[in-house]
Amino acid sequence: MRELSIFIDESGDFGPVEAHSPYYVISLVFHDQSDDITSHLDKIHQALVVRGLSASHGIHTGPLIRREHDYRWLDVRERRSIFRVLVDFVRIANISHHSWVFTKKEVGDADALVSIMSRELGAFIRDNYVFFQSWDRIVIYYDNGQKELTNLVNSVFNAHLSTVEVRKVMPSEYSLFQAADLCCTLTLVRKKIETVGLSVSERDFFSTQRDSAERALKLGYFKTMDRKRFGSWVLGG
Repeated sequence: MRELSIFIDESGDFGPVEAHSPYYVISLVFHDQSDDITSHLDKIHQALVVRGLSASHGIHTGPLIRREHDYRWLDVRERRSIFRVLVDFVRIANISHHSWVFTKKEVGDADALVSIMSRELGAFIRDNYVFFQSWDRIVIYYDNGQKELTNLVNSVFNAHLSTVEVRKVMPSEYSLFQAADLCCTLTLVRKKIETVGLSVSERDFFSTQRDSAERALKLGYFKTMDRKRFGSWVLGG
């Protein structure tokens, strides 16, 4: 049985436009379950232990950048090293991703945001229908962090495909879900570079002695993500 896993994460909320939350981002990470990524996962776990964290630690990129929660005692070099662990996983694993950015000020209220997200996700499935139909089963993983997105994912995927199962995931249990979190973060950061600019914490985190944050992101992160974008990367290839 050919099984496709889709891990979904989001960045933002359905509330009114705020200075700290002008966008809503959705990222999907795709993985062919017949492809064994155990060795890649082992490398992540080993790398976390070397960096003083539990092997089962779930990397959360937002707090990592902002030096919050588990990362508040770590300096920028240590936090950047943990971030690279997840970037390297995305780079070498046979996975692909797709993301959307919605500008809340242009969309309107929460109902309008849900509507346009539903249309975009539905169009994406229809545009790639042959791909999705080629799988015997599609399992979607989401942490049910936001009720609106949970309902949207269930309704849109099941309206278009008959082989879909949606499961609740614990972020710390799946590195592929953490990869979706990384995709959300880098998609949001790229959008901010194009529009409102990076925050102080983002600029401090990504800049190096040699490069500005924008250049470091372009050379060290965006290129990796672009190479693994859905449509440019063939699962199983």
